[in-house]
Amino acid sequence: MARKIDEEKLAKAYNRALSLEKAGKLAEAAEAYRQVLKIDPEDHGGAAVRLAAIGFGEAPKKAPDAYVETLFDQHAEDFEDILVDQLGYCVPMIIRQRFQALGIGPFERMLDLGCGTGLGASALRDMAGEITGLDISENMVEIAYEKDLYDTLFVAEVEAFLHDDGEEEFDLITAADVLPYLGTLDAFFSGAARSMSGGGILAFSAETLPDETLKGRDYMVGPHHRFGHSLAYLTAGLEKAGFRMVDTTDINVRFENGQPTPGYLIIARYLDA
Repeated sequence: MARKIDEEKLAKAYNRALSLEKAGKLAEAAEAYRQVLKIDPEDHGGAAVRLAAIGFGEAPKKAPDAYVETLFDQHAEDFEDILVDQLGYCVPMIIRQRFQALGIGPFERMLDLGCGTGLGASALRDMAGEITGLDISENMVEIAYEKDLYDTLFVAEVEAFLHDDGEEEFDLITAADVLPYLGTLDAFFSGAARSMSGGGILAFSAETLPDETLKGRDYMVGPHHRFGHSLAYLTAGLEKAGFRMVDTTDINVRFENGQPTPGYLIIARYLDA
């Protein structure tokens, strides 16, 4: 049975932590975030991610599921206005452009991980015969369903879905803006491999951070509470899971406070070892 949360107490503790962080009192903010986690162990507000971002906690292996679900449920209605119109996000169209430039596709069966409101299917609908979408946010999936772009839609967490016992195989898996909410990627890459037919294509975006910030680390939580990964870590993870790198493009994932967010658009082929 899920633990009942004292919503009033949680809101008070979380707002106090945010205020302390904004005031630059990071040690006090860290203690306040720890109190938030005691009240809400499932971490709907992403306190663990914020602790890592201010340097008072180890980067978690992934953003908490409750946090990601809550975040995107809250913003589903204005998601495209914020992400596309305000932040200049266009990763699905970059994927399409790279496929066209490289002569990759068409595809029989596409899996759109973290499908959100359907931007991926909108960009690639004419390049794929059957498209399956999934997102952890039920509100996002409801909006995607209304667009009638997907043949099948699921509400699910990405890694859990990829590692279920399903028999389905896809010849294209896309993951636009998914990795910024994952830290370690072994489960993601191995799950993509087991869900893919031989010779299939995996296309995904990842954010990165300056070398002087990463300091040799595989990944860390950046100042905007998303994970940035090193290219070396991405490359090694793909190779370990049986993928061969096809194309790597430096991209601006989005604008944040008017500043570009550097990242990669990576296309890899599964070798079916």
